[in-house]
Amino acid sequence: MPTDDYTKFTFGDVAEFEAGQVNFKNVDELFKMGVNTPGINFSKYDNIPVECTGREVPAPIAAFDENVLAAFLLENIRRADYKTPTPVQKYSIPIGLAGRDMMACAQTGSGKTGGFLFPALTKIGSGHFDAPRGYRAFPRVLILAPTRELASQIHIEALKFSYGSRLKAAVIYGGVKSGLQARDLERGCDVLIATPGRLIDFMDSGKISLSCVQFLVFDEADRMLDMGFEKQIRDIVDRRDLPRQRNSWMFSATFPEEIQQLAADFMHDYLFLKVGRVGSTTDSITQIFKWVDDYNKRDEVVKDLQAFPGKTLVFTETKRDADQLARFLYGKGLGVTSIHGDRSQAEREAALLAFRQGRITILVATDVASRGLDIDNVAHVINYDLPAAVDDYVHRIGRTGRAGNTGIATSYFTNDNVGLGKKLVKLLREANQIVPPWLDRISLETPSSKGGRGRGGRSGGSGAFRSGGYGSGFAVGGYASGPMRRDRYRDAPYRRDDRDRDYDREWRARSRSPSPARDGRS
Repeated sequence: MPTDDYTKFTFGDVAEFEAGQVNFKNVDELFKMGVNTPGINFSKYDNIPVECTGREVPAPIAAFDENVLAAFLLENIRRADYKTPTPVQKYSIPIGLAGRDMMACAQTGSGKTGGFLFPALTKIGSGHFDAPRGYRAFPRVLILAPTRELASQIHIEALKFSYGSRLKAAVIYGGVKSGLQARDLERGCDVLIATPGRLIDFMDSGKISLSCVQFLVFDEADRMLDMGFEKQIRDIVDRRDLPRQRNSWMFSATFPEEIQQLAADFMHDYLFLKVGRVGSTTDSITQIFKWVDDYNKRDEVVKDLQAFPGKTLVFTETKRDADQLARFLYGKGLGVTSIHGDRSQAEREAALLAFRQGRITILVATDVASRGLDIDNVAHVINYDLPAAVDDYVHRIGRTGRAGNTGIATSYFTNDNVGLGKKLVKLLREANQIVPPWLDRISLETPSSKGGRGRGGRSGGSGAFRSGGYGSGFAVGGYASGPMRRDRYRDAPYRRDDRDRDYDREWRARSRSPSPARDGRS
């Protein structure tokens, strides 16, 4: 199909789409936006282990209590149909209200946004302070996010839960003209959601002062400190007018040890809150692994889309692959679009809106969509290309099976991913998933990757393979990793025995079990 037809179908007239603008006619329309909660399986949360370490840990709450939270917030929680606090909220709310710093690690889809918004809004909404209006904004809550999409989503949640109060929330991020954002700030700003680069730009121009900030929040904190933001974060925290007497909160689903050590530089006497296992997935997601050669991936993804209908996120490693795969699927008559870093912000927001509203059912994306985004009814995540790090895999598949519901994650494993074998097997076993016998064999035969957080190329392994120029034929752990020995791994899964056939039967049985996400009930 012609490119113009594809662009028109997927993005429409983006010239009419104002990136970053949130428009709603009434409160009911506002609460239908962003993260919706009907279908949350609250009973599922009761079995999740929680551990909080540090000095004088406040007692957790059991319910949203009028003696604890602000009246306007309780009314908005009721409007959002939140029944009881999730495990992370049971602990983070009293920790925040007690004025303590915290590092919170909780599985994807576990209510972390409410975990930091609820205590912050209660604290700043209990007084009679009005945000100054004028050229310079003086926010009291600063929430930093690594991507524009996540910042926009948090902004909508802040608007919802501050509704009916005197509090004003604003968002700033790059990729769009700054004029509209500046005018929003001039109307007053109590809660500011920002990406680091745009925040520094506004501070340099004198439009924002951090001198009144009481609460500094890092969402997806590990990615904030690991994807090149550290210099900007240190600029914001150490070299600006940010008060030293403040609370700092860090939230994420993954916190590698080296990032925990780095994050500690920004906090004092903090509590470490762990919900579930740090860096792990949830057993509500059925994880399926298939050995698929690159030249068979397109045929395989069509089969999987037909086998598991419903909203599906397909992740590719490169922007070019995202576009090419989306056009291929569009040519098959499927409702699909793609988002990645080369799309304009208006295109990215228009594509996400179409996916949220169900006008398209397939979204092909790079990792720009893997962090923090909460989209209702995502039934299936497909890793067309596995990521270079296990933590990124955890965040990707966490787009389904959210809020205690179930979902399916299918991953295509190739020769390039052998370095991930050991970590994937460990992850699968921790989440009570069945392990493909061929993946188990590969994990025993190959060394695990070092670190596993590097981002480079399409290798699912690590710098251990990539740094030497994977494909050049050098040996790792006694095995040649170049083209001379590719058949060793490529053929391994096809030496099938009864274990392989048992695995096929079991994952098919699991994927056919009732799923609220697939049935459209979540």
